[in-house]
Amino acid sequence: MTPRPFILLTLVVITACRGASAPSDAFSGTKAGAAHTVAGIALRWCPAGKFLMGSPATEPGRRADEEQVEVVLTHGFWLGQFEITQGQWRRFRPPPREPEAGRGEDYPVYWVSYFDAEDFCGWLTREARSRGELPAGWAFRLPTEAQWEYACRAGTTTAFAFGDRLTTRQANIGRPYRGAPAGFPAGAATAVGSYPPNAWGLHDMHGNEFEWCRDWYHARLPGGTDPDLAERKGEPNRDGSHSRVRRGGAWMDAAEFCRSALRLRYEPERSSDHIGFRVALVRMSRE
Repeated sequence: MTPRPFILLTLVVITACRGASAPSDAFSGTKAGAAHTVAGIALRWCPAGKFLMGSPATEPGRRADEEQVEVVLTHGFWLGQFEITQGQWRRFRPPPREPEAGRGEDYPVYWVSYFDAEDFCGWLTREARSRGELPAGWAFRLPTEAQWEYACRAGTTTAFAFGDRLTTRQANIGRPYRGAPAGFPAGAATAVGSYPPNAWGLHDMHGNEFEWCRDWYHARLPGGTDPDLAERKGEPNRDGSHSRVRRGGAWMDAAEFCRSALRLRYEPERSSDHIGFRVALVRMSRE
């Protein structure tokens, strides 16, 4: 099914940014999906706009924590065209453990905790500034839930960026271990960019690896203007701990767990062979 264009999507010029310095303004993208590379990271532009976050009650596989809310993003941002790869991670530090569910310089990094991913973003910001590639006021970080879903949808309202169905020709999904040795094709990640991108040029937003988001997990989606729940914890887990959000599904998952609206919790100190991340490059309000 052809993705339905989202009638609420509004691409706007943000007048609040007029006072920014010329280099910072020039750093913004000109249209959705515009390409840029900073410190060796390929990025795509996600313009300011408005969308419905979550899923309609009629969507197959819908979960109780996906009730729709309207979100307005007043600033555009850059998002990694691909998940951060093992090769990119090795520029920062050795991997926490050797990868066994897909190995190679162009494969996504995994076995990284939320804190590991945050550390990478801080290092990447410093690296880009030392190269003179990053204007003042911009920084790498993990995307918020709202930024992630907005970018994943890329203007669509269907269950997936490709329509209401997702197949193994469109995403690395449905590949459980099935008893095969770890790292073999029967159950593993694939090199980033092996599958088609969405309308904004972003690859593997569905499947391959779950991706860390910046927000703490809350049972209700955050709506409103520029929602960011990085500092406010949500409902505790049964053991009293709290979780961050992961998005996008992974290589072993059925399609329903790779929907644009699907959100799962995970404790930030933990890691897994099916959770990685991609970076967002955002204009910070103040530094």
